[in-house]
Amino acid sequence: MEKQKVIVYIDGFNFYYGLKTISQKDKSWKKFYWLDIVAFFERMLKSNQELVEVIYFSARPHNIEASKRQSTFFSANRLNSKFKLILGKYLKKNIVCKNCGKTIHSYEEKESDVRLATQIINDVYKERCDISIIVSADSDLMPSIELIRDIKPEHKIFVYFPPHRHSVSLSTSCDASKKLQEYKSRFNQSMLNEEITLKDGTILKRPSNWL
Repeated sequence: MEKQKVIVYIDGFNFYYGLKTISQKDKSWKKFYWLDIVAFFERMLKSNQELVEVIYFSARPHNIEASKRQSTFFSANRLNSKFKLILGKYLKKNIVCKNCGKTIHSYEEKESDVRLATQIINDVYKERCDISIIVSADSDLMPSIELIRDIKPEHKIFVYFPPHRHSVSLSTSCDASKKLQEYKSRFNQSMLNEEITLKDGTILKRPSNWL
């Protein structure tokens, strides 16, 4: 029997902050920042399913040290041909304090949710997979799911919620849902090596504060 083809779409911002939230309560989760993304999601599949690709949507933070850690993580995962990275942008955002009137400068991620939504629709239209797995709790993805239901109702859509993240609307609109914090053993089984050598000889190491 031919295996069902699966593509995983990860909202990197949602996934990272889900891990960050749970690691603030349970420090043993912090090491999972250094996760072999493809290996983890392959372990989440059934025997009759085959992973085609994991597409990770994110953006470069403006903090230099955070950006370096993120680059190390991306470089380690990109050694696997099934890992694809799509970057959006962090844009400056001014927030006015209601109490004191001062302006606070912050940043927010832009484009990732739109890129994820258009990518999943494109892949379904081109019949690149039989099952789409969305790793996010962002209900802004609902219009893309509704459109897929309209153009190809037989296509299966699953949602995997990052730790401490949930969306009722996503859960009810998808064919199945999972809470990733219930699969800690699979996180443990899917860690990247402490040191990884790139093709050019560069050695990557897990960031020291990701322990």
